[in-house]
Amino acid sequence: MKFGDILVVLAIISIVIIIIIPIPLGALDVLLSFNISLALLILIIAMYTEEALQFSIFPSILLISTLFRLSLNITTTRYILSKGTAGSLIDTFGQFVMQGNAIVGFIVFLIIIIIQFMVITKGSERVAEVAARFTLDAMPGKQMAIDADLNAGLIDDREARERRKKTQREADFYGAMDGASKFVKGDAIAGIIITIINIIAGFIIGWAGGLELGASISKYTLLTVGDGLVSQIPALLISTATGIVVTRAASEGNLGNDLIKQMFNQPKVMFIVSGVLFVLGVAGLPFFPFMTLSLGFLYLGFQLRKELKKSQEMEVPDVVEETAEEKRKPENVLPLLNVDPIELEFGYGIIPLADAGQGGDLFDRLVMIRRQCALELGIIVPMIRLRDNIQLEPNQYIIKIKGIEISAGEIVFDHYLAMNPGMADGELEGIDTIEPAFGLPAKWINEQEREKAEIFGYTVVDPPSIISTHLTEIIKRHSHELLGRQEVKKLIDNVKENHSALVEELMPNQLGLGDIQKVLKNLLKEGVSIRNMVTILETLADYSNATRDTDMLTEYVRQALSRVITKQFIMGQPTKVITLDQGLEQRIIDSIQQTERGNFISIDPDIVQRILNNLSYQVQKLTSLGEQPIVITAPIVRLYFKRLTEQLTSDLIVLSYNEVEPTVEIESIGMVNI
Repeated sequence: MKFGDILVVLAIISIVIIIIIPIPLGALDVLLSFNISLALLILIIAMYTEEALQFSIFPSILLISTLFRLSLNITTTRYILSKGTAGSLIDTFGQFVMQGNAIVGFIVFLIIIIIQFMVITKGSERVAEVAARFTLDAMPGKQMAIDADLNAGLIDDREARERRKKTQREADFYGAMDGASKFVKGDAIAGIIITIINIIAGFIIGWAGGLELGASISKYTLLTVGDGLVSQIPALLISTATGIVVTRAASEGNLGNDLIKQMFNQPKVMFIVSGVLFVLGVAGLPFFPFMTLSLGFLYLGFQLRKELKKSQEMEVPDVVEETAEEKRKPENVLPLLNVDPIELEFGYGIIPLADAGQGGDLFDRLVMIRRQCALELGIIVPMIRLRDNIQLEPNQYIIKIKGIEISAGEIVFDHYLAMNPGMADGELEGIDTIEPAFGLPAKWINEQEREKAEIFGYTVVDPPSIISTHLTEIIKRHSHELLGRQEVKKLIDNVKENHSALVEELMPNQLGLGDIQKVLKNLLKEGVSIRNMVTILETLADYSNATRDTDMLTEYVRQALSRVITKQFIMGQPTKVITLDQGLEQRIIDSIQQTERGNFISIDPDIVQRILNNLSYQVQKLTSLGEQPIVITAPIVRLYFKRLTEQLTSDLIVLSYNEVEPTVEIESIGMVNI
């Protein structure tokens, strides 16, 4: 309906108005009939709902229907006490129940109220309260399960978001049902109080109006019982609907289908029930009803067994045929073409570390790795696929990037890895090895040596920490390879939520998605965090009109991120660094060749070798002092010198003067020359 929302608002306002303003008796009969119809509609919808969230509006409907019913109660009470009548519908209900006997009819009415209040309403309230409590308690576990499935590659980001949203909605729904069930309870109590008021006040008004006591009792009891039935029957239906909604925890279909499938699906049970009924009929209980029911269950058992055999005969060929047909489809080859961005394969001995049922927490550590990389590098790490590989040694694992093995390691169970950070004093008994993440010498030690190693000052880690640390370093080292256009688009869309003007100015008028990706990959390749995307995009927007060379744009961005770079690479002051001879810098500038595909330097190989030898000597001298090797150059030279040093090592930090904060004190302890 086009104006449905307005009609709902007007209807709720009208409910409140009915409480204050009297309505005609004819309209009252129509509204009372509509109240019964509404309760019946709610009950049927609740029975055909397959899961609670399909009827998520139920708590609000419960409130509105309760308010509607109470407003009608107030109106009928006004008519009963003021005019001694409340319309034909209430008279008909009262006469139907009482059947000419006021006492019996009133007792039947009280029994209906007690059943509705003590049994259905009370039970529904308790189930709703328990369901809300358990749903809220289970939320952290469900969230962890979703994260584990996401990291294992069983679901994608979109499905994970949907499952998280559904989990949150379930918690909200059961919490709302816990509160809404109090409306049903209060409605039942109000119905009892209104009934008592109607009878007592009716007796007094009738007696004061000149009616005899018997006539007064008969008249007002009939009206009270009729009024009570008209209000309590819808209340009973809605209470039943409430119980159905909150008690169907693990259902896979609607109530009718589940009832038939789960209660009448075992022939053996039907035969047992038939036999018991037959014995009871023969033993002296009423023969005809028990024998009739016994024969009915016997017939049902034979029919179920017949249908069960038929379904089993039909299922086998269908499954075989469907499987064969599925294998023939060419589309089934497509999943084999997918290459996972990151894979962690391990031998069967490491499976317990990934199995939460055996106490493994590797899935939880993968979640923390993704969070750590997001905070330190500003990247969205793709799903990390975990696979067991029987071709590996039991305690061996390998890490793959885009299907290619990048690194491998091996752990020793029931042992710890002890590493000397440089200040440890003392010898340990263990197995000599190399720490896989950083290539440091280490030892595998047992539990008895662990306490001694910690006292001596060794760094001691357990096997899961070794694997997760190794994986983290590999991801950081190859983060530029994992940053595709799709990941860049997600980062830009995230910025666009709060800085739409910036993104609209930059894309697509000045730079394309691929250009921005190249700049970000250049930054990540040298370990520079791209978390400050706003500053990066602002800088690109400022300088992209001057040049479209992504290498030059990268240098401009690095200078804009000088505070970040300084904090990341320069630890103490004064900072000992290596500088370049002014003649070498001029030689590099003169060697820059510009082409359509970018700029590069052209230097004689002998000169390059002399430069690298001299650089290697200066790096060793700085390393012997226990310092992190850092090279400082002129801004225009930095990029090209960095490319030269990659022939020697990819880990050397090369900064320009513009990338170091002016407050940092620099001390040159060596100079690279030709």
